[in-house]
Amino acid sequence: MTEFNSHRFCTAPLLEWSDRHCRYLWRLLSKRARLYTEMVTTGAILHGDRERHLQFDIAEQPLALQLGGSDPRELAECARIAEGWGYSEINLNCGCPSDRVQSGRFGACLMAEPGAVATGLAAMRAAVSIPVTVKHRIGIDDMEDYVGLARFVEAQAVVGINTFIVHARKAWLRGLSPKENREIPPLNYDLVYQLKKDYPDLQVIINGGIQSLEACQHHLQYVDGVMLGRAAYQNPTLLARVDMQLFGEKAGPDATQVVEQILPYIERELGRGQRLNYITRHMLGLFQGLPGAKRFRRHLSENAHRKGAGTEIVSEALALVAHAI
Repeated sequence: MTEFNSHRFCTAPLLEWSDRHCRYLWRLLSKRARLYTEMVTTGAILHGDRERHLQFDIAEQPLALQLGGSDPRELAECARIAEGWGYSEINLNCGCPSDRVQSGRFGACLMAEPGAVATGLAAMRAAVSIPVTVKHRIGIDDMEDYVGLARFVEAQAVVGINTFIVHARKAWLRGLSPKENREIPPLNYDLVYQLKKDYPDLQVIINGGIQSLEACQHHLQYVDGVMLGRAAYQNPTLLARVDMQLFGEKAGPDATQVVEQILPYIERELGRGQRLNYITRHMLGLFQGLPGAKRFRRHLSENAHRKGAGTEIVSEALALVAHAI
């Protein structure tokens, strides 16, 4: 049996999407998936609202915090803080291609500085006892394809990093928007497979464009783990089959059961002053492809944002699906 703390199946860090409410929903669907936070910058942790950025429910574990930054001292301090908050892993973002990230000298642009990345990761490792990992692209701009990728990975492996989450698409930092970077240039899974073949002692997790658990099973013939982002967010019930199909365990609950199970959590969060739509926005894809799914989405979209909206809105939306079935 695969260890509970493995990276065999992971959900991706999705900026403005994979917040704590989203992750709580995902954990209801899969007990075995390894969850990742949105990217949080070192500055936000050191100088911002720390509780807002780091708060999570214990049910989300195993949970990794993804950091954005490049200063070794700041990375080490944030890693210490995150360990104190109870995170299971610290992951460094070396894959985000946005202009804002580049101007802050973190994200994909760091692939051009493998030595600087290694210095930061080494500082993080020295500061904590939990695993430190890195998420990166197969390359950037005109960087040599496999040669550049291998050079980057080797530099991190030298300082003790053994888990690499590899987005199988180059990041073009000049001339393409982050949205265009999601489609251009083409994915190249073979480079990631080659990385695992050449460095068998490293744990390699593949990411990028994976749409189904069947595709996950194919990738797992060549690498140690898979990471899904948009597919899991847009069709969250896909996660309900992860434990059974990828870990040989009991399947997760169906969408109706998940809605019923999340109601106490919603009630608790509303009592703390949270707005209903901040939670239900992550639930809109729960019944994708089933009768009544459109009515479920519409009811939540039109009513959850209203002042004073409570769990009755969710129950009403669920009834619309039940009646359709």
